[in-house]
Amino acid sequence: MTKRTYIWLTIGIILFVLTSQVPAQEEQWLQYHSSREVGQVAGGMYYQSLELSAEKPSGVELPQFKEEKQFFAKWSTPMAKDGFLWLSLDRTHKYGLYDLLYIDSNGNGRLNDEKAVAAYRMEQYYSYFGPVKVIFQVEDGPVTYHLNFQFYSNNDRNRLYAFSGCWYDGDITLAGTKKHCVLFDYNTNGTFNDKSLEFYQCDRIRIGRKDDRDNRFVGNFIEVDGTLYRPEIARDGACIKLTKAEDVEFGNVRLPEPITEFSAGGENGLFIFKPEERVGKLPVGKYRINYWAIERKDEKGTQWEMRGSGFSKKGIFDITVDRETELSVGEPVVFPLTAQLREGSYSFRLSMRGRDEESISLTRDKVRPQAPKLCIKNDDGTYDRTFSLEYG
Repeated sequence: MTKRTYIWLTIGIILFVLTSQVPAQEEQWLQYHSSREVGQVAGGMYYQSLELSAEKPSGVELPQFKEEKQFFAKWSTPMAKDGFLWLSLDRTHKYGLYDLLYIDSNGNGRLNDEKAVAAYRMEQYYSYFGPVKVIFQVEDGPVTYHLNFQFYSNNDRNRLYAFSGCWYDGDITLAGTKKHCVLFDYNTNGTFNDKSLEFYQCDRIRIGRKDDRDNRFVGNFIEVDGTLYRPEIARDGACIKLTKAEDVEFGNVRLPEPITEFSAGGENGLFIFKPEERVGKLPVGKYRINYWAIERKDEKGTQWEMRGSGFSKKGIFDITVDRETELSVGEPVVFPLTAQLREGSYSFRLSMRGRDEESISLTRDKVRPQAPKLCIKNDDGTYDRTFSLEYG
């Protein structure tokens, strides 16, 4: 009896030592950056279109403006106490573009304690500002964020667009391997952990090599080197925690025979896979089609790829455990040709559309082929000419 107790005690100690040697997932911290060209780093960014008003906001203390007429707007962000920050546009001359911007950078609801930010570039219809610094007061202390602004004015049409002017990146360790992680506030609302079925409303994440440009959607999951993880991203983007996803429920999606690659996303994140025998697997949830692709070789061995993207609400589907989801995507693709008569001359437009009105792109050995030609001939053949269409 004593010997058996000793054996079980020994096994318990060994198990405790082994489990204590498994490192717990910890937050991994990233570095903050700001720039006027975040869109180039991210490969594209969404924006907030701010509603402009010439009416002075009630209860907001204002600075001493240089001109009589100003524009006022709110930038929406959940990081601010009131859910937004006030902005104002002023100009140094009575005529011309607005070239001065005020923003409630400390979130106190006032503009009279702010210094005007001058436009760093002026064009015929545009003024550019940024990166403009704001400070959010949160529970853990102050958080820095930067914005870029683009003001447009032409024939009494005035627009103000806000773009994120910052991102986080840094090296992290995942499954014992060093990876580079980058976070972007894609929807420009001041936070870095937004998930959404609407692609423009979810933030972006990269995990891989430092020179990678493969952006994924921030979501419940992210796949890295064939392994599924659950990311926990700080609201301000300063750190990330990744835990291997266990006990995930999957469902099947069945695709038409020609589809060679498929991508869909939503609150679960962004997934890309090559179907095997027309079938792929996705975690249970709601998705929107990101793109489908068909690759073929012609008789000369030339590689062609057709890709459909930009889906409407028709591209939304559900994945469940008990029922296979079948999608009708891909061919046939239509090429509508439209003609327009204006001032005695015709203009022609050829477009490519999928069955769900998605946009279609076509490449030949990964390069866009020459534009198609258009032949116009009348009934008696006295007019017979061929024209080259142009992209754009």
